[in-house]
Amino acid sequence: MTTRAGVILSGGLDSTVCLAIADRDCDEVLAVTYDYGQRHKVEVGHAAAVAASYGAEHLVVPIDLRGWGGSALTDDTIAIPDDGGAGIPVTYVPARNLIFLAVAVGIAEARDLDAVYIGVNALDYSGYPDCRPEFVDAFAATAALALKRGVEGNPVDVRAPLIAMPKADIVRLAIELDAPLHLTYSCYRGGDRPCGACDSCRIRAAAFADASIADPAS
Repeated sequence: MTTRAGVILSGGLDSTVCLAIADRDCDEVLAVTYDYGQRHKVEVGHAAAVAASYGAEHLVVPIDLRGWGGSALTDDTIAIPDDGGAGIPVTYVPARNLIFLAVAVGIAEARDLDAVYIGVNALDYSGYPDCRPEFVDAFAATAALALKRGVEGNPVDVRAPLIAMPKADIVRLAIELDAPLHLTYSCYRGGDRPCGACDSCRIRAAAFADASIADPAS
Protein backbone atom coordinates (compact mmCIF):
# COMPACT_ATOMS: atom_id res chain seq x y z
CA MET A 1 0.00 0.00 0.00
CA THR A 2 1.39 3.40 -0.99
CA THR A 3 1.83 5.78 1.93
CA ARG A 4 1.97 9.52 1.31
CA ALA A 5 2.83 11.94 4.09
CA GLY A 6 3.19 15.61 4.87
CA VAL A 7 5.96 16.78 7.19
CA ILE A 8 5.86 20.10 9.04
CA LEU A 9 9.40 21.26 8.31
CA SER A 10 10.93 24.29 10.03
CA GLY A 11 14.49 23.58 8.95
CA GLY A 12 15.58 22.78 12.50
CA LEU A 13 16.96 19.59 13.99
CA ASP A 14 13.73 17.88 15.04
CA SER A 15 11.67 18.59 11.94
CA THR A 16 14.56 17.50 9.71
CA VAL A 17 14.78 14.19 11.56
CA CYS A 18 11.01 13.83 11.10
CA LEU A 19 11.48 14.32 7.37
CA ALA A 20 14.21 11.66 7.39
CA ILE A 21 11.85 9.25 9.18
CA ALA A 22 9.02 9.97 6.76
CA ASP A 23 11.38 9.54 3.80
CA ARG A 24 12.36 6.15 5.21
CA ASP A 25 8.85 4.97 6.02
CA CYS A 26 6.69 6.51 3.29
CA ASP A 27 6.56 6.33 -0.48
CA GLU A 28 6.03 10.05 -1.05
CA VAL A 29 6.69 13.06 1.15
CA LEU A 30 5.51 16.68 1.01
CA ALA A 31 7.41 19.18 3.16
CA VAL A 32 5.25 21.99 4.59
CA THR A 33 6.95 25.11 5.94
CA TYR A 34 5.20 28.06 7.55
CA ASP A 35 6.29 31.63 6.92
CA TYR A 36 4.42 33.06 9.88
CA GLY A 37 6.23 36.34 10.50
CA GLN A 38 8.83 34.69 12.70
CA ARG A 39 11.85 36.70 13.75
CA HIS A 40 14.04 33.81 12.59
CA LYS A 41 12.62 33.72 9.06
CA VAL A 42 16.05 32.57 7.87
CA GLU A 43 14.88 29.07 8.82
CA VAL A 44 12.54 29.02 5.80
CA GLY A 45 15.55 28.95 3.48
CA HIS A 46 17.11 26.16 5.50
CA ALA A 47 13.87 24.19 5.26
CA ALA A 48 13.94 24.61 1.50
CA ALA A 49 17.49 23.24 1.40
CA VAL A 50 16.55 20.26 3.56
CA ALA A 51 13.50 19.45 1.42
CA ALA A 52 15.59 19.72 -1.75
CA SER A 53 18.15 17.30 -0.33
CA TYR A 54 15.38 14.68 -0.21
CA GLY A 55 13.86 15.62 -3.54
CA ALA A 56 10.64 16.43 -1.69
CA GLU A 57 8.07 18.93 -2.86
CA HIS A 58 8.29 21.99 -0.62
CA LEU A 59 5.15 23.98 0.11
CA VAL A 60 5.64 27.30 1.91
CA VAL A 61 2.44 28.48 3.60
CA PRO A 62 2.19 32.16 4.64
CA ILE A 63 0.35 32.83 7.92
CA ASP A 64 0.53 36.22 9.61
CA LEU A 65 0.98 35.36 13.28
CA ARG A 66 2.86 38.65 13.65
CA GLY A 67 -0.47 40.39 13.22
CA TRP A 68 -1.43 39.73 16.81
CA GLY A 69 2.03 39.25 18.35
CA GLY A 70 2.18 37.98 21.91
CA SER A 71 5.50 36.19 21.47
CA ALA A 72 9.15 37.18 21.30
CA LEU A 73 9.28 35.28 18.01
CA THR A 74 6.59 37.41 16.37
CA ASP A 75 6.82 40.75 18.21
CA ASP A 76 10.02 42.77 17.95
CA THR A 77 9.13 44.73 21.10
CA ILE A 78 9.58 41.56 23.19
CA ALA A 79 13.21 40.63 23.76
CA ILE A 80 14.38 37.07 23.27
CA PRO A 81 15.96 35.99 26.55
CA ASP A 82 19.14 33.97 26.90
CA ASP A 83 17.34 31.86 29.47
CA GLY A 84 13.70 30.91 29.06
CA GLY A 85 13.24 31.10 32.81
CA ALA A 86 10.51 29.48 34.88
CA GLY A 87 7.13 28.67 33.38
CA ILE A 88 6.17 29.02 29.73
CA PRO A 89 8.74 31.33 28.11
CA VAL A 90 8.07 34.43 26.02
CA THR A 91 9.24 32.53 22.93
CA TYR A 92 6.02 30.51 23.06
CA VAL A 93 3.86 31.48 20.08
CA PRO A 94 0.17 31.27 21.04
CA ALA A 95 -1.51 28.26 19.40
CA ARG A 96 1.32 27.84 16.85
CA ASN A 97 1.33 24.05 16.69
CA LEU A 98 -2.45 23.97 16.86
CA ILE A 99 -2.57 26.24 13.80
CA PHE A 100 0.24 24.41 12.02
CA LEU A 101 -1.39 21.02 12.49
CA ALA A 102 -4.83 22.29 11.49
CA VAL A 103 -3.44 23.63 8.23
CA ALA A 104 -1.32 20.51 7.69
CA VAL A 105 -4.22 18.08 8.01
CA GLY A 106 -6.23 20.31 5.68
CA ILE A 107 -3.42 20.05 3.16
CA ALA A 108 -3.33 16.31 3.78
CA GLU A 109 -7.01 15.99 2.98
CA ALA A 110 -6.69 18.17 -0.14
CA ARG A 111 -3.62 16.26 -1.36
CA ASP A 112 -4.87 12.81 -0.27
CA LEU A 113 -2.01 12.29 2.17
CA ASP A 114 -2.23 9.51 4.72
CA ALA A 115 -0.19 11.04 7.52
CA VAL A 116 1.20 14.28 8.92
CA TYR A 117 4.48 14.33 10.84
CA ILE A 118 5.37 16.96 13.43
CA GLY A 119 8.66 17.14 15.32
CA VAL A 120 7.40 18.15 18.75
CA ASN A 121 9.34 16.89 21.75
CA ALA A 122 8.08 16.72 25.32
CA LEU A 123 11.38 16.04 27.11
CA ASP A 124 14.20 18.43 26.18
CA TYR A 125 12.22 21.46 25.07
CA SER A 126 11.25 24.96 26.18
CA GLY A 127 8.06 24.08 28.07
CA TYR A 128 5.53 24.86 25.35
CA PRO A 129 2.07 23.39 26.04
CA ASP A 130 1.57 22.41 22.39
CA CYS A 131 4.55 20.02 22.46
CA ARG A 132 2.91 17.53 24.84
CA PRO A 133 1.53 14.07 23.99
CA GLU A 134 -1.84 15.08 25.45
CA PHE A 135 -2.12 17.85 22.90
CA VAL A 136 -1.11 15.70 19.93
CA ASP A 137 -3.53 12.93 20.92
CA ALA A 138 -6.40 15.36 21.46
CA PHE A 139 -5.70 17.10 18.16
CA ALA A 140 -5.65 13.80 16.25
CA ALA A 141 -9.01 12.88 17.74
CA THR A 142 -10.47 16.28 16.80
CA ALA A 143 -9.06 16.10 13.27
CA ALA A 144 -10.68 12.71 12.79
CA LEU A 145 -14.03 14.34 13.55
CA ALA A 146 -13.38 17.43 11.44
CA LEU A 147 -12.21 15.93 8.16
CA LYS A 148 -14.17 14.16 5.45
CA ARG A 149 -11.74 11.27 5.34
CA GLY A 150 -12.01 10.90 9.12
CA VAL A 151 -15.80 10.69 8.95
CA GLU A 152 -15.39 8.10 6.20
CA GLY A 153 -13.20 5.96 8.46
CA ASN A 154 -9.78 6.87 7.07
CA PRO A 155 -8.44 9.67 9.30
CA VAL A 156 -5.13 11.42 8.70
CA ASP A 157 -2.57 9.77 10.97
CA VAL A 158 -0.93 12.48 13.08
CA ARG A 159 2.57 11.26 13.89
CA ALA A 160 4.97 12.75 16.45
CA PRO A 161 7.78 10.17 16.41
CA LEU A 162 10.21 12.23 18.50
CA ILE A 163 7.84 13.28 21.25
CA ALA A 164 9.26 10.97 23.96
CA MET A 165 12.89 10.91 22.83
CA PRO A 166 15.74 12.61 24.70
CA LYS A 167 17.32 15.24 22.48
CA ALA A 168 20.64 13.38 22.37
CA ASP A 169 18.85 10.32 21.02
CA ILE A 170 17.31 12.50 18.30
CA VAL A 171 20.82 13.53 17.27
CA ARG A 172 21.92 9.88 17.22
CA LEU A 173 18.89 8.97 15.12
CA ALA A 174 19.73 11.79 12.72
CA ILE A 175 23.19 10.30 12.22
CA GLU A 176 21.72 6.82 11.76
CA LEU A 177 19.33 8.13 9.09
CA ASP A 178 22.02 10.29 7.46
CA ALA A 179 19.83 13.38 7.90
CA PRO A 180 21.39 16.56 6.42
CA LEU A 181 22.18 18.19 9.75
CA HIS A 182 24.63 20.57 8.09
CA LEU A 183 21.65 22.25 6.41
CA THR A 184 19.65 22.79 9.60
CA TYR A 185 19.25 25.96 11.65
CA SER A 186 18.23 26.41 15.29
CA CYS A 187 18.23 29.94 16.69
CA TYR A 188 15.40 32.16 17.87
CA ARG A 189 17.26 35.38 17.06
CA GLY A 190 17.53 34.56 13.37
CA GLY A 191 20.95 35.93 12.53
CA ASP A 192 23.20 34.72 9.75
CA ARG A 193 24.90 32.63 12.44
CA PRO A 194 23.11 31.13 15.47
CA CYS A 195 23.57 33.29 18.56
CA GLY A 196 24.57 30.37 20.78
CA ALA A 197 22.75 31.84 23.78
CA CYS A 198 18.98 31.51 23.29
CA ASP A 199 17.01 28.47 24.45
CA SER A 200 16.96 26.97 20.98
CA CYS A 201 20.72 27.25 20.56
CA ARG A 202 21.47 25.99 24.08
CA ILE A 203 19.13 22.99 23.83
CA ARG A 204 20.67 22.03 20.49
CA ALA A 205 24.22 22.41 21.77
CA ALA A 206 23.45 20.28 24.83
CA ALA A 207 21.93 17.57 22.63
CA PHE A 208 25.03 17.26 20.46
CA ALA A 209 27.28 17.37 23.52
CA ASP A 210 25.29 14.65 25.27
CA ALA A 211 25.43 12.53 22.13
CA SER A 212 29.22 13.13 21.86
CA ILE A 213 28.74 14.24 18.26
CA ALA A 214 30.06 17.44 16.69
CA ASP A 215 27.34 19.69 15.29
CA PRO A 216 27.99 19.92 11.52
CA ALA A 217 26.05 23.19 11.31
CA SER A 218 28.14 25.00 13.90
